[in-house]
Amino acid sequence: MSELEILQERYELALERIREIPGEELGNETLEDYFRKGVEFLLMMEETRIFVEEGGLTAASLEELANRNHALYTDILPENYENSYGNPEYAVQMLGATYGKELCALYAELRRMIGFVHRLALEELVIRMELFVEVYGAFRYAYAEENTQPKANDIRDVMYWFYNDYAEVMTDRQIREMVDPKDCHAVKIISESNLDDPRYLYRYGLYVTENELKMAQFMSTLPKETLYTMADTYTEGYRIGFEATGKDLSIKETAGLYYHLGFERMMRRAIENLAKLNLAPVVNPANVDSTSPNRQYEYDHKDDKALYLDKIYINRKLEVTREAYEQRKELAKGYAGPAVVETFGEEDFQPVNKSEAWKLTKEQNDLWVKYTSKSGALTREYIPAEERSFTIIAFPVPQIGPVFEELFEETIRINTLDYMLYRGVQQNLIDALDTADYVEIKGYHGNKTDLRVQLHTLSDPSAETLFENCVADVNIPVGEVFTSPKLQGTNGKLHVTKVFLNGLEYRDLEIDFTDGMIADYTCANFDTEEENKNFVKENVLFRHETLPLGEFAIGTNTVAYVVAKRLGVEAKLPILIAEKMGPHFAVGDTCYSHEEEIKVCNPDGKEIVARSNEVADLRNTAPDKAYFNCHTDITIPYDELQELVAVTGEGNRILIIREGRFVLPGCEELNKAFEE
Repeated sequence: MSELEILQERYELALERIREIPGEELGNETLEDYFRKGVEFLLMMEETRIFVEEGGLTAASLEELANRNHALYTDILPENYENSYGNPEYAVQMLGATYGKELCALYAELRRMIGFVHRLALEELVIRMELFVEVYGAFRYAYAEENTQPKANDIRDVMYWFYNDYAEVMTDRQIREMVDPKDCHAVKIISESNLDDPRYLYRYGLYVTENELKMAQFMSTLPKETLYTMADTYTEGYRIGFEATGKDLSIKETAGLYYHLGFERMMRRAIENLAKLNLAPVVNPANVDSTSPNRQYEYDHKDDKALYLDKIYINRKLEVTREAYEQRKELAKGYAGPAVVETFGEEDFQPVNKSEAWKLTKEQNDLWVKYTSKSGALTREYIPAEERSFTIIAFPVPQIGPVFEELFEETIRINTLDYMLYRGVQQNLIDALDTADYVEIKGYHGNKTDLRVQLHTLSDPSAETLFENCVADVNIPVGEVFTSPKLQGTNGKLHVTKVFLNGLEYRDLEIDFTDGMIADYTCANFDTEEENKNFVKENVLFRHETLPLGEFAIGTNTVAYVVAKRLGVEAKLPILIAEKMGPHFAVGDTCYSHEEEIKVCNPDGKEIVARSNEVADLRNTAPDKAYFNCHTDITIPYDELQELVAVTGEGNRILIIREGRFVLPGCEELNKAFEE
């Protein structure tokens, strides 16, 4: 039998067993209800598989597609989540502490089948159906043989070995979907669909809301010239990223696309542009985004890996990752890097911490940190950092409200500002900063920032510089100068009253630095200090005990700042734009992480020599201590900034910003936006 025939036989056997479950007893009505709902979901997956296989996604009406899509997600929607087995609080309440968390995690694992069934990924469907049957079998056997229930460890063991046994299947798919353009599901949708017909949105299997439908409809109203401007800015930034860093784009074969549902018209033009650069598009399904059906559900399940995470799993995962890359080493070497279209404007989300949700132990936390470091090193081995680049651009989505269309138009303007104007103004900033020993930053209007950032020393000021003059290439829009500061001598408090980082809101985020390393941190999101610290540690420090200050920058895009204030959306902006709207500070690795040895010059020809710090300097002697594999930018908005002063070795104070306005001679152009 062929591999496909074996999979089909396994699928039919699992399906046959699943259909028998509702007629059997477990001696516990709640358990029977849980497995009955699991069966209903799996049979809906089977019905969806047939529907997809027979062409229903292109033949059905828009109304039918919308109803089917809603049915796939209805159980975890906020209005139903309180009584869903996908909610760990409800699962533990109904199923008890013995099995509640495990069965809740199983429920979430089954829900991952929605995307796979739309791509007809048979093996991914089979293994999850067999997992469900095996877990159910443990309960059925215990009741039928001994009129009891299985031990808690029995259920956990079944799930533990599922993740270990199928680590190769899952990892191989993830690597293939990242670097191999063959049979790319999303690219087929972009290239082959009638984009005037919104039914194409349902081909992904992602949750489709009015946000996506309105986005697609709005894009259909844009003039071709506007769409081309958006796509051309995006792909040209990608190309320039290679050119500006002296990297050879001609040796690359693929580019990774990231985007939100509704942007397919822009992406179709982008694919055409990439073809002219001899690059084939590849879209990992995980990199296509849509409105979340329930962000609390996602937050509740972010640490489900605590169920199986141990040294055996980590070692197995690293082993199969290497094997997957080795099988595709030529494809991996040809991968040029990500090209990201980010979106913003989604509804605010304030997570609730649930004691019933899985949480990593300290040992698991340390293991995960080590794993991400080693996994990152593996990726760089097969996709060398010194040979790849990226670009990222952002646009609003309709969910942002009535200002959407005006904000979208303004965002296009912001993304295409005159980079030559900014380059000249920013050079004036750099010339002043290059004379400084350190920079002082002080907040006001409730901002408690009081921070001293130590700068490197130039050996030859005529040929060297500390700050990169960043215009609009990999990091769109234009508008910042940045450096990798020295850690020794960098001390004080960074505070922002409100900021969104990686999709999460932080209120009164405070980070204290001692010699450039995070010494303390907190926020005001939760009622207890323990919750606040854990929230920051998990999502800003990415579970590390400390992080260095990897970047200090001054954003110069006052146009973006004024637009955001006028439209009342400053709290909604992604860090990509927000970082250009004031001084910002990145915790984690430097901007030159793993590329410290590559010579980088500004447009004036001076080499940027501040590419490392005392932690990154360990890369040759203790590489496992040199990098943290994270980089999070935190911006102080202009209206919370009392002053930013460059201080020379002789004690001269060069005022750069005072009370939110640029006062350094040569930067007057930046204040014009405030006067509009």
